[in-house]
Amino acid sequence: MIHLLMQFILALLATGGFCVIFRVPIRHISVCALIGAFGWLTEEIAVFYYSSPAIGCFLGACTVGLLSTIASRLFKDASTIFVIPGILCLVPGLKIFNTMYTLLKEDVPGAAQIGTETLMMAGSIAVGLLTVGAVLRVFFSLAKKTVTLRDKF
Repeated sequence: MIHLLMQFILALLATGGFCVIFRVPIRHISVCALIGAFGWLTEEIAVFYYSSPAIGCFLGACTVGLLSTIASRLFKDASTIFVIPGILCLVPGLKIFNTMYTLLKEDVPGAAQIGTETLMMAGSIAVGLLTVGAVLRVFFSLAKKTVTLRDKF
């Protein structure tokens, strides 16, 4: 439990640093940092239970997408302000480095294995964000039609 709390705090600080680099407005830095930390926490818990980094990245990206959409509607601002810093902690940078390092050592089968896992993780981040975006768009569209129909009767 202490391990997860420490990782949550470190992800919070890392996402806050990315917010400064990307010049996120000061009023949104704390929210962006929390979104990134919760995305990382979701990814770590999913990897622990499913032992698949791709599923962990997918669920982490879903968490970041959902929380970013909620924050963007709450603060009436663009959701990319919250998504971009929040998703950066999930990017498999170490796996990309290990893929290149293994290629430099001329271990092609090892590089192919690590590279495939890296591509799966990167793809699952994209699919997670797209899935949440599509589901929420349908949900808000149905909610808007329901309100419109109720007003007509």
